[in-house]
Amino acid sequence: MNKNLLLTIVITILAVNLITAQSEGLTSSPYSLYGLGVINQTSVGFTNGLGYSGIGIGTDSEINNLNAANYALIPQNSFFYDIGVKGEFNQYSNLADDESKSTMNFSNLAIAFRIAEGIGAGITMVPYSDVGYSLVGVKTNIEGSNEDFESNVSGLGALSDLKFNLGYAVNDDLRFGLSGSFLFGNIEEQESFIISQSTFLSTETTNYSGFRLGFGMQYDFSEKFTLGSTIQFPTTLNGNLKRSVLKSLDGVEITVEDDVSDSADNFNMPLEVGIGISTNFYKGFTLSADYKKNYWSETGQAENLGAYEDQDIYALGLEYVKNPQSYKYGDRIRYRAGYNYDNGYLAINGIKVDGYNLTAGIGLPIGKRSRSLMNLSYAYGSKGKVQNILVKENFHLLTLNMSLEDIWFQKRKID
Repeated sequence: MNKNLLLTIVITILAVNLITAQSEGLTSSPYSLYGLGVINQTSVGFTNGLGYSGIGIGTDSEINNLNAANYALIPQNSFFYDIGVKGEFNQYSNLADDESKSTMNFSNLAIAFRIAEGIGAGITMVPYSDVGYSLVGVKTNIEGSNEDFESNVSGLGALSDLKFNLGYAVNDDLRFGLSGSFLFGNIEEQESFIISQSTFLSTETTNYSGFRLGFGMQYDFSEKFTLGSTIQFPTTLNGNLKRSVLKSLDGVEITVEDDVSDSADNFNMPLEVGIGISTNFYKGFTLSADYKKNYWSETGQAENLGAYEDQDIYALGLEYVKNPQSYKYGDRIRYRAGYNYDNGYLAINGIKVDGYNLTAGIGLPIGKRSRSLMNLSYAYGSKGKVQNILVKENFHLLTLNMSLEDIWFQKRKID
């Protein structure tokens, strides 16, 4: 057990350092220009292949980070950990041009364990939002004149969600969950421009941090049907800004401002509610369906080119496994497919930026008696449209999750 504990600690420290060090550049979407960037939908392990559904899935073999109530099902002596990576290939189109980019990075770290009878806990760390955009040749009017100057603007950064989950089983059918999220990260924007004979480089870094509380519930109506629900309460992320400005004249750099602190608007997070069901409707088949509502319009925020509106997310997933207890390897393989539609939370020039995902996945068992799986998933998605200043984004997303189980505190039998 000491060896397993040391290994887990080493993996955890390594993964946290990698996520922290590489938390920038996880996206290249032009829509990451707005707000906190592109909101991440991928989660931990198997739900990525199910259209990101899973609020109503009760499982004792993997981590379900979509509903804290599920942590109550962690078996005795089991310790789960999940480390994921993802790679994304994006294609962008507008009225004038086409472009493609690719990114790759760590996607999540999660651990889960049982505390006592009917009580389980876990810690997860996933990207909450990603920023990675570049605008070339942005024209700005010089105040007090009819002249314009061109500048290049780029943004980079990410917000991480470090979540603590606790699940409690009231009885065999009813479970409740409590989650506390610490959201933190920074967004850096650089702007370079030339006026007369001088070149300017302005860098603004905005740091955000805040705490968020959530609850979850799962109820088993029968062995074949489970209902789940979640709520994330609104909160405010505190922002602080530091700015640096460099001036270059005839190759000589002059520091105009250096890490000057300035005020930054706080960012208001919305009330989020979700409901989901899962049913084992036929031999080996499990169907899951989720609906989420995010009340962005209540935050009272606005962008220069857009406004926040309420968001609806629909998710549907299907999994098939012939016999998870079989000694035959092929019988224990899990096949998954899903669909996700998001009508968007940002309206630009009155047009909401919506999108969809088609997903497929497979869970490959590791070992004969362990619940460990290698979860692979693929998603094809589209967002936005070619209209006015809007951009159509098509993307291919691959995720790999090592969803592993370790057995703790189990006495060895000696014959």
